[in-house]
Amino acid sequence: MSKACISAVDLFCGVGGLTHGLSRAKIEVRLGVDIDPAAQHPFEHNNDADFLLADVFALEADLIKSYFRDGSIKLLAGCAPCQPFSTYSQKAKRAGRARTDRGRPDDWRLVERFGELIEETQPDLVTMENVPPLLRAPVYKKLLDCLKGYWVDARVIECDLIGLPQTRKRLVLVASKLGPIQIPQFEMSQTTVRAVIGDLRPLKAGEADPEDRIHRASALSEVNLKRIRASVPGGTWRDWPDEIKASCHVRDTGATYPSVYGRMKWDEPSPTITTQCFGYGNGRFGHPEQDRAISLREAAMLQGFPRDYSFLPDEKEVSFATLGRLIGNAVPVTLGEVIGQIFVEHVGNYSNGSPIL
Repeated sequence: MSKACISAVDLFCGVGGLTHGLSRAKIEVRLGVDIDPAAQHPFEHNNDADFLLADVFALEADLIKSYFRDGSIKLLAGCAPCQPFSTYSQKAKRAGRARTDRGRPDDWRLVERFGELIEETQPDLVTMENVPPLLRAPVYKKLLDCLKGYWVDARVIECDLIGLPQTRKRLVLVASKLGPIQIPQFEMSQTTVRAVIGDLRPLKAGEADPEDRIHRASALSEVNLKRIRASVPGGTWRDWPDEIKASCHVRDTGATYPSVYGRMKWDEPSPTITTQCFGYGNGRFGHPEQDRAISLREAAMLQGFPRDYSFLPDEKEVSFATLGRLIGNAVPVTLGEVIGQIFVEHVGNYSNGSPIL
């Protein structure tokens, strides 16, 4: 199958995790759209596609359609952020769109907007990656209403079963006008933390690799250094001596948070990589062996990004908050490639490219 057989536009593209995965599956992504200017460099530098800094609420359907290659099967991807503190939600609040329709969170409105753009552009194929709770939200039915005329399948995918070294669960929807489409069951062998980041240069807390400034670990206070030295892979703060436990831990309310201040295990997948994954106290983000939290590069690699993926220009300083947000919010590259393979195989079953309506 030629690369140009499926051409795609990636809405809410972020740093390009989905685009990079689709490209690995030989889908030609021609445009990525996002509202976050920090996403432009990583998207453009690592992917052969244009980047448009734009709010989807102002995006014209004709512009999207102009990017699809003539004669190709057209794929519209829209992984709308649904976290309350996502970049889109925060910018929407400042723009006065924080709450609409009697208090409905604006982040669901992004899913609605994606549905509207599906109706306006009528691509041959559609995909969406999102949080599993979306399945129970009223907006999900509205999205399905926008997909009338499509065959649709949706499933919550456990990413550790598709080769991502991470226990991340994501809702994936695929839709097609060509014919019935199905997300397969996945039973791939798990990839481990050791297999992905085990050979990176050792670091101390607060140190950066002189040859890769993204391989950088956040600094730790003296008490947190004592805590991580007392931590074992897969253990909890309950393993520590009493004198270094935090006051919130010894109260009854702290009993429900055993996973904070934890170390990863070498020979298992990592926990879900979040926007705060660079902080030892924010989850089980301690390095399995070294006395520090995982580095930004390690977090990116656990999200499936290649080791040499560039996240910021040389002249820009590294910001843990910015890069943590970009990496934690990204669609894992491995998941993007799996989605791409589903579409490539599906289109191969309808080789004449003529929609079956």
